[in-house]
Amino acid sequence: MRPGSNLFKAFNILWIVSALAFAAQATAVGVDGLSSKDTASGLKEALTRGADVAVGQLGKPNGFMGDARVKIPLPESLRSAEKMMRTLGMKKQADELIETMNRAAEMAVVEARPILTNAVKNMSFDDARGILTGGDDAATQYFKRTTSEANGARFLPIVKQSTAKVDLAGKYNKYAGQASRLGLLGK
Repeated sequence: MRPGSNLFKAFNILWIVSALAFAAQATAVGVDGLSSKDTASGLKEALTRGADVAVGQLGKPNGFMGDARVKIPLPESLRSAEKMMRTLGMKKQADELIETMNRAAEMAVVEARPILTNAVKNMSFDDARGILTGGDDAATQYFKRTTSEANGARFLPIVKQSTAKVDLAGKYNKYAGQASRLGLLGK
């Protein structure tokens, strides 16, 4: 398992929340009645607020664990093993691994705020127009394009440190080893 790989997937939620925040505001006001400058400014404000809200909600205890919409599951490669292990009475081990991954994400997510804010601050008018006219995932695609590299560089050391604190790799290896011994997962 690559440290933080599921964490990076979870950050898509930040981008989606930001896009939803703007969509609600734009619908309430009516985009047709706004000037280009007002539209871009409003979008930037909505995205900044959406990112602040998302980071604030995710970057606290139970930010990921307590919200089924963003809770990070076990990697796909372990899902069938998880199901079988739960059936065999190993629920505690599966729950512990999932909780450990989500706690690490909660510790690291606060680093997203300045990266997202910078991406909004540097947004061009064409970028704003693309988000407004580009469909449901346009904001997500914008943030992926403009923040993925910075997020990776900033999060990896934090994720490594966070996962070391909660011994994620040890718990993952123990869980995977148990699944392998039961024939549920290859070596």
